Parts: sequence; C-alpha cells; structure tokens
Amino acid sequence: MFPVSDKAKTVVDALKKYAKDMGARAIQDEVVSVTKTESGFSLRLKDHGRLNCDKVIIATGGVSYPQTGSTGDGYRFAKELGHTVVSPKPSLVPLLAKGSIPKKLMGLSLKNVAIFISDENGKKVYEDFGEMLFTHYGVSGPVILSASAHLRDFGQKKYTLSIDLKPALDEQTLDKRLLRDFEANLNKDFLHSLDALLPQKMIPVIIENSGIDPRKKVRDITKEERQALLLSIKNLSLELTGTRPIAEAIITSGGVSVKEISPKTMESKLVPGLYFAGEVIDVDAYTGGFNLQIAYSTGHLAGISAAEEVIS
Repeated sequence: MFPVSDKAKTVVDALKKYAKDMGARAIQDEVVSVTKTESGFSLRLKDHGRLNCDKVIIATGGVSYPQTGSTGDGYRFAKELGHTVVSPKPSLVPLLAKGSIPKKLMGLSLKNVAIFISDENGKKVYEDFGEMLFTHYGVSGPVILSASAHLRDFGQKKYTLSIDLKPALDEQTLDKRLLRDFEANLNKDFLHSLDALLPQKMIPVIIENSGIDPRKKVRDITKEERQALLLSIKNLSLELTGTRPIAEAIITSGGVSVKEISPKTMESKLVPGLYFAGEVIDVDAYTGGFNLQIAYSTGHLAGISAAEEVIS
C-alpha cells in the first residue's frame, strides 16, 4: 500500500508526527558509543555529549545504501557489548558476468524468461521465471536479485547462469517455430530471419553463439545448424564471477546472531535492556516486501517490549 502522494517522505512524516504526539523526543545526532552501566546505558553522542537511558534499541540497518546512514555502526555497538556478528554480505544484489555478452546486450530487459543457475558440478543452485536485465557489468532484475540470495560462495565455487529465452516452448515446439520462420525467409540472409522471434539487440549474440554464418542464406541452413540455434535460444550461458559491491545491494545478509536475541521480545540474551530491530539482525529474505515486514515486525516488538518494561 502506498500513500496518495506516492512519496516515502509522507510515511516518514506520519510516523514522526505520531511519535511526537505520543510524547517522544527526537535527538538528531551521531552515536559514537553505547556503554552498559549499572542503571542502564550511557550513549556518547558526537554533538550532544552523553545521554543516559534505561533501554536501548539498536535499529541501525545493515551496510547497504550507506547514504541512508546504514554504515555498519550497529554491528560495532553489538560487538562492543559482547554480541556475535555474522559477517555482512550483499544480498538481493546485481551479479557480475564474464565475457562480452553483457556489454553487447546492455540495457536490454527480458520478460518471461527462465533462469537456471548451477555450480561447477552441474548441481542446481537456483531456478526462477520472470524478468531480468543486462548491464555493462553483468545481469540484474527481479529474478537475478532473488538468485543472488543463494550465491554466497563466490571464490570457493563457480556458478553458471543459463537463460531460456523461450521457456513456454519446448525444444520440439520451438523447432517447428524455427521451421515456419525459415520457410517465410528462405531467400534472406540468416541475420534477417529472426526478427519475429527475438529482440533485435539479442539476434547478433544468438547467431554468434550458434556458430552459423550470419550471411548464410536461410535455405542453406542445415538441420544440425538449426539445432545449434535452438540450443543458443534455450540455453544462453554466462559465467557468473561475483556480485556488485554491498553498498549497491538492496539488503544486507548477516548481522547480529539471532541465537543471542529473544524472539518473543527482541531483547538481547546477553545484555538486559538491549534490543535489536531490522536489518542489523542476521535475518534476510527475498524481494517482495518480506524484508520490510521483518523491519516492521521486529521494530514493533522491540519498541513494545522495551516500553512495557520501563513502564512496569
């Protein structure tokens, strides 16, 4: 659900107003350190000196989108207070691919394609169906971002991305389609026979992969060559070499260990009065609102739990 204005600021302003109306006081400053004291906590602020408080909720996010303030300070606070932090890694992030194909197809968006990612042993790691995008460095788009959540071992493993450009057609049906298109373009150069089947930008890449001379007349293409073309369309392969930087990731995987946090209250099991919420915790999910839900649910629970203990 979106506000009528379609602006995120409207949501922020509504939450700020609600907090203010309920008596909350906002101090905009940088927290330098968080120290446990006998009566609660002492926060050292960059511009406002020290702030003593009964409870502390660390909701500083991960290290994705650092321009929003998520610079990893929460991990440092947690470590200094004795918590274990699972090393942050990028998730829901564009992927790097080897070779010239991404640059040749840069800016091309594909809909209704199937992807299959395997490791060096041919074992399936992930598969999906939907939209993707080619970039100068590799691939992006919804199915790629979701796939990135499963690719955590770059350096130790080799991953191959296979793209089926026509997943709705099995090989036999696609072959019949190719025969129809060839029949309608018998006297044309092969290069000009695929306009009805593939995006214009994709045609040179598929032809190169097939190994067929682009200037060969369609009437002279052999059955073997047609099979090579079919394979290029059903299995366009790219070697994946890594991810874009974590600063470009939609979310951060890793964070404060969930084993050290009570799921009923979001309170630390190690430090009474300390709570965690949102992406600073080692919890992440696919794109589609799930990570926002994690933030909302843990934030609400941490706030309610901390307030109830103070009030009681």
